[in-house]
Amino acid sequence: MKAFILAAGRGERMRPLTDHTPKPLLQAGGKPLIVWHLERLAAAGFREIVINHAHLGEQIEAALGDGSAWGLSIRYSPEPPGALETAGGIANALPLLGDAPFLVVNGDIYCDWDFTRASQLINRPAHLLMVANPAHHSGGDFALDGERVVFAQGEQTLTYAGIAVFSPAFFADVPRGTVMKLRPLLDAAIAAGTLSGERHAGRWVDVGTPQRLAELDKELRNA
Repeated sequence: MKAFILAAGRGERMRPLTDHTPKPLLQAGGKPLIVWHLERLAAAGFREIVINHAHLGEQIEAALGDGSAWGLSIRYSPEPPGALETAGGIANALPLLGDAPFLVVNGDIYCDWDFTRASQLINRPAHLLMVANPAHHSGGDFALDGERVVFAQGEQTLTYAGIAVFSPAFFADVPRGTVMKLRPLLDAAIAAGTLSGERHAGRWVDVGTPQRLAELDKELRNA
């Protein structure tokens, strides 16, 4: 099973830190955010990783190379300036991801979910990891009815964690090179009753601002 790490975002909320450093290379606990993912993916048995990039993408390739430092094989999916958004970026990378279901991980989060579970989810068209709503996103994204993801209702909402398992067919109608967000595809799958998900009760951080990065850095260094 391959993993795809989303690393093409500009990181506007992280400025000025991201003016000269791509967000996945910002450090917390003594190592870049994306390296935490690589180490945990390698420990979970993943060997083939695809990473997209746009803003300062050459720095990502220079820092990570071919992935051999972690026992991985990394391939890159460059995108044009401004990037292609999540669905567009995944669709653009499908030739590198192949015909089997794959794991997708946002490059700007920290999460202790067990990546070995991904291999148990390959029979789902799409399966989302959900977490309790953080203070900065109190309204949440969706809700869960058992393992079925449904539209948000009342106070029983959860936030999409930026980790999912997808079948390549989920992106079959997105032409390569198209700029497209993920939400319309997820909404269509919810309407069709085909989107599944689960709640993760462990550690998760959306490292979206300098303050949250500093807080995570302090937490990891004191762990």
